Amino acid sequence: MKRILTHSASLAVAATLLISVFGPPPASLAAPDEASERPTARRGGITRLELISQGVAFEGRRFGTVGSYEKLRGRAFGELDPNDPRNAVITDLKRAPRNDRGMVEYASDVYILKPTDLRRGNHQLFMEVNNRGQKFFGSLNGSPLMNDPTTAADAGDAYVLDQGFSLVWSGWDPSAAAVNDNLTLSVPVATKRNGASITGPSYEYLVFDDAATTTATLSYPAATTKRSKATLTVRDRLADKPRTVPDSGWEYVGDKQIRLLPGGTPFQQGAIYEFSYTAKDPLVAGIGFAATRDLVSFLRHERVDAAGNRNPLAGHAERAFAFAVSQPARYLNDFLWLGFNADARGRPVFDGIENWIGGGTGVALNYRFSQPPRTERIRQNHWYPEGPFPFSYTSFRDPVTGKRDGRGEACRRTGTCPKIVNLNSSNEYWSKAGSLLHTDPSGRRDAKEPANVRTYLLSSVEHTVVGNPADSPGVCAVARNTIDPGPVQRALFQALTRWVADGTPPPVSRVPRLDNGTFARVRPTKKSYLGVGVVKQRDLGWPSIPGVTYTGAATVRNLYDFGPRFGNGIIDRYPPAATGRIYPSYVPVVDADGHEIAGIRMPQIQAPIATHTGWNVRSDAFGGPDGCEGWGMTIPLPETAKERRAAKDPRRSLVERYRTHDGYVRAVTKAARTLQRQGLLLKRDADAFIAEAKASDVLR
Repeated sequence: MKRILTHSASLAVAATLLISVFGPPPASLAAPDEASERPTARRGGITRLELISQGVAFEGRRFGTVGSYEKLRGRAFGELDPNDPRNAVITDLKRAPRNDRGMVEYASDVYILKPTDLRRGNHQLFMEVNNRGQKFFGSLNGSPLMNDPTTAADAGDAYVLDQGFSLVWSGWDPSAAAVNDNLTLSVPVATKRNGASITGPSYEYLVFDDAATTTATLSYPAATTKRSKATLTVRDRLADKPRTVPDSGWEYVGDKQIRLLPGGTPFQQGAIYEFSYTAKDPLVAGIGFAATRDLVSFLRHERVDAAGNRNPLAGHAERAFAFAVSQPARYLNDFLWLGFNADARGRPVFDGIENWIGGGTGVALNYRFSQPPRTERIRQNHWYPEGPFPFSYTSFRDPVTGKRDGRGEACRRTGTCPKIVNLNSSNEYWSKAGSLLHTDPSGRRDAKEPANVRTYLLSSVEHTVVGNPADSPGVCAVARNTIDPGPVQRALFQALTRWVADGTPPPVSRVPRLDNGTFARVRPTKKSYLGVGVVKQRDLGWPSIPGVTYTGAATVRNLYDFGPRFGNGIIDRYPPAATGRIYPSYVPVVDADGHEIAGIRMPQIQAPIATHTGWNVRSDAFGGPDGCEGWGMTIPLPETAKERRAAKDPRRSLVERYRTHDGYVRAVTKAARTLQRQGLLLKRDADAFIAEAKASDVLR
């Protein structure tokens, strides 16, 4: 973005975001001196936090030497100075309504789990950046996924809690629905100087994987409900020519919904509908970056807020780590790129970041008529501004536009770069052109990684939160990938905390590379303006497995034309126009089993009983054989050579590999212990893999 590049050198951070916690402070907090408790005049920050509840967490369950935890829930009300140059990057901030102090107001949900006695904690803050308002840290923590963990069982294996972290969540996504304990962010609507509504083009990509949905909700209200001012199209497959639905075939229901006619007609299951219309009242969504930035800075450095209320973590957040799954990992990519990791005094906000399945793309938050829930994959949402250059933390010159940039440029200029662990699944390469995270954007060479960054492929794993049952294909043609990423997430998070604490380097990056032949090119086609190319089967090395349709479809990264003001965060052309310029991308080459050769190969890949992939295709009932979004496959191996020959399966059978159950256990043990020695599994998880193999019925 032009404006982002222009101001990136001056992006420190807006005034400190402050929390006020009502009621007496916990006895475990060291009492600050009188001067430190005195509120000081600040330009911006949190004006108050309305505490909803505070009490014992997890039914008083105790964690290691840390003891019990307590839960605090509240809503923070804050404000930003639109004239502060540190906020200049936020699109439309100067068009937001202001209070009598000339400030822009917003409100964010806050949720904290902290040791009851902070002195027994590890004095470190762990922020999970939530996903569409939801908590997804369960895979790392070894616990169930839920938004309000309450019972002792809800803590699960308690990997994070046992270490004594103070866990923090806060709202950053203004599109997150206020349901099911989601964390939300309320931001103002941008208006013209005279208070009139701002209007502009908006676009909805609509797919309903059921035969019952009769209405579609729009992201923004329509500026006019005249059907002649909007266009609705439909197609069965991605490569089909869209068919225009006539004005007589649909209508508005209010200004934020549409439906097909006659009333009650369901949208076609699995079909792709696209709706282009003029919207009004854009949210100032980029405030979400400042909300995270300032909250973490306050929790780390301040004792009291502007009203004199104490920080609940005062003196006990010496370091701060971020963990994110999918959408918020892309948010953190942009958070760093836009310069938000420097606080108002130039201090780092986060010391370490672990991003799971963020690829090299952003979250499309800081645009007029932003739609941050959207994410591009093989068949969906290709025409949203999720992935403009730059893609990598290494700085490159854009071969298309000639601009030079990198996601780490702003923090390098301010000396606030965190240590970063990027962990991606196979699906990020197939569905999000993830190779651009660590290759030159011209596609000619591997990137030289910055010293503060490590990047890993979790080989042959889908875009997932936790493992899935093998019998759950959902809308896909083949049962989904069952591999749980949690064990590797834990090992790398432990390595990250060590890296930050004492400089001990984590395991070296493990990714496919151009220089060793472990990448296969995604080749553009005549349909690549849609966002998809193809990987030839012989290039990938994919075995022809019975019952599996190989299409080779993979995302390509287009340079789209969103209009002349796109560099300022304003989209004038929606959907955008394809320019015909494509950034070369690649996917990981596979072995004879269909497993990716490069990356971190978990025991399920080194000692397989099935082939696992990061890609899948949709079933015929849901638009197949188009790509099946973020899902992968689990394809069981034949048990015997006779079974293999009968099925004409090219993969070796279980008996040919292991001979006996004990042989299988030995293979799993070797794989698990090797990964443990390499720092890619903790002992507890290596032991669990071995125990699971022993208890299995493989070749009994």
